[in-house]
Amino acid sequence: VIECPDVYIVERLFSSSLVVVVSQAMPRRMNVYHFKKGTEICNYSYSNTILAVRLNRQRLVVCLEESIYIHNIKDMKLLKTLLNTPPNPSGLCALSINHSNSYLAYPGSATIGEIIVYDANNLNTVTMIPAHDSPLAAITFNASGTKLASASERGTVIRVFSIPEGLRLFEFRRGMKRYVNISSLSFSPDAQFLCASSNTETVHIFKLEHGEEETPTWSAYVGKMFTAASSYLPSQVSGMMSQDRAFATVRLHTAGQKNVCTLATIQKLPRLLVASSDEQLFIYNIDPQDGGECTLVQTHRLLVSDEEREEAAVSEGPGAPQSYAATAAIPTSAPVSATLTGYSEDGGVSRGEVIPEHEFAAGPVCLDDETEFPPVSIPNL
Repeated sequence: VIECPDVYIVERLFSSSLVVVVSQAMPRRMNVYHFKKGTEICNYSYSNTILAVRLNRQRLVVCLEESIYIHNIKDMKLLKTLLNTPPNPSGLCALSINHSNSYLAYPGSATIGEIIVYDANNLNTVTMIPAHDSPLAAITFNASGTKLASASERGTVIRVFSIPEGLRLFEFRRGMKRYVNISSLSFSPDAQFLCASSNTETVHIFKLEHGEEETPTWSAYVGKMFTAASSYLPSQVSGMMSQDRAFATVRLHTAGQKNVCTLATIQKLPRLLVASSDEQLFIYNIDPQDGGECTLVQTHRLLVSDEEREEAAVSEGPGAPQSYAATAAIPTSAPVSATLTGYSEDGGVSRGEVIPEHEFAAGPVCLDDETEFPPVSIPNL
């Protein structure tokens, strides 16, 4: 257990024991921990408040309001400092988790939605994407680092671009009636779907697909007519006509709360996970063929106080429902070895040492459905 109060940034290197922490008590200092051993590996201090930290198996990126620091994660050596970047008070940035092409994306302007794509491996700028007319609100890469999704502060249109070319591939309309604050964007592992959450009660899921339907339908016919007519209409109107709508949606119980969404495959089925600022985790089923309204499968409380845990144990006995933290710790199969994937219990790195090469093995990170992901099938649902 790492005692670190008032934490506002926590980033873990996949399923390893490497955890990066920044606390409100020392907002200019980044601490790197081996969380299984509860020991500090190293710490670094910066010239201003740390707003975001991103990491993959090659690079660790620290974002300040007007500068970005790129470290080699194996020995934490500072490789590059990007100074005088456009004001970025929210620390908006994204780093590809595919370490073979460690692309870094960050705002290229404080007034319009320009995206700078930077190669964090070769330390050079790749391209600039004029993504939106308004400042950026959210950006994210897909798992392979070949696509980049973005949304502006207006929150009405979400666009997907090819990387490294920066060509627009898809354009989705979240809504037209009101501007919203997009709080998160996330691709599915296979990049077939993209989810977006905001300060409203609706989470949208978009399907990334091109091509015409095999059998002609009335909607396809009307769509062709709109496409043909769009060349005679103002660009704003023709652009709206060419934008795709949500493939699936989720209606949350409350609106106005910040939340984070992600798409995952759990028990061989596609699921949407939504974590809200009121310490709850919602898991929804997605129909990958027909879409539509997603169904709620399970709700977890992310945090339970010691007092609540003791009261539940006394009043309801051993069969009482538990928080996600408790249920995730329940083994559903044979006990695993004490030495897990990631920082080994007998190793790890001390200050000044090089992180062992086996911690950065090539290949995708595969999480076990039953022990790594939130449990779905629980009695007393």
